[in-house]
Amino acid sequence: MNLFKEILPGKNPPQEINVIIEVPKGSSQKYEYNEEKGYFELDRTLYSPLFFPFSYGFIPQTRSEDGDSLDVVLLSTFPVSPGCLVAAHPIGLLVMEDEAGEDNKIIAVPQEKIDPRFKEIQDIQDLPEHLRKEIKEFFESYKRLEPGKFVKLKGWGKAEKAKEMIRKAIQNYGSENK
Repeated sequence: MNLFKEILPGKNPPQEINVIIEVPKGSSQKYEYNEEKGYFELDRTLYSPLFFPFSYGFIPQTRSEDGDSLDVVLLSTFPVSPGCLVAAHPIGLLVMEDEAGEDNKIIAVPQEKIDPRFKEIQDIQDLPEHLRKEIKEFFESYKRLEPGKFVKLKGWGKAEKAKEMIRKAIQNYGSENK
């Protein structure tokens, strides 16, 4: 089964989305799903002495402005295994760019039945300030030692902005697969 092409973007997108995990919380390995061949590849070991402070993945059947599937930072209490589908809802957006251009990240939390610890978090401002600082610090630092790479953070977007981006990415994927 191809996790990108055969799994829907969610039960009720953009309010309820499916996130396919590529990198578990706590990992220093960056895995990527090869959407054409249908398997996970080790992209790289982080060049900095860091680990992902969240689980990281993508929404299937989406195409973002950078040509990739839509990236998702999934806040989770524990690591989630690569390849696992997590039903989630978007709470916001991290607006950023890297050496290849725009590279925004959807911020999401698991549905309440999966992890009730996040049930009160409906928008980015509901996150504790320190958690937002940790996410920001990770993205500002994780490519710093890689030659020719950089990340520039431009700010946060609310849940509605994230949902707009998801709608557009679903439409982009649909347009390219007619």
